[in-house]
Amino acid sequence: MNHQIHIYTDGAAKGNPGNGGYGVIIEMVGTAYKKEFYEGFRHTTNNRMELLAVIVGLEKLKQPNMKVLVISDSKYVVDSVEKKWVFGWEKKNFVGKKNPDLWMRFLKVYRKHQVDFKWIKGHNNHPQNERCDELAVYASGLEKLSIDTFYEKEDGKLF
Repeated sequence: MNHQIHIYTDGAAKGNPGNGGYGVIIEMVGTAYKKEFYEGFRHTTNNRMELLAVIVGLEKLKQPNMKVLVISDSKYVVDSVEKKWVFGWEKKNFVGKKNPDLWMRFLKVYRKHQVDFKWIKGHNNHPQNERCDELAVYASGLEKLSIDTFYEKEDGKLF
């Protein structure tokens, strides 16, 4: 597939659970177009931030049916999709699975595009992955953090 869009993603959490954040870079193939996005949360997990980064990247696409390559260092996300586990979880209503809110949100936006995934080793001098990591860590350290309402409710934590 000739991809029109490359989405690079990373997530971070200090404490896991703890303060977390995601970083996303969207590049339009064959052009100079590049956008960066990030957001921090006060109580979340690394896996939630890894998955949320992918979701946000896909949700930022304005046109449907784009040919997208998502590049992530998260085995959790890449394997769950590429090995088709998430589709089995969906058939069982995500019973017993973590992050059902995000997986349902992911599947909704995933189905609007033609998406492939590529796993890359993290912290391995890949420029966009390193930048996404910087964005995610920066976001997790912001003074004003968003609330990951679903996770805080499920985790039973009240802040």
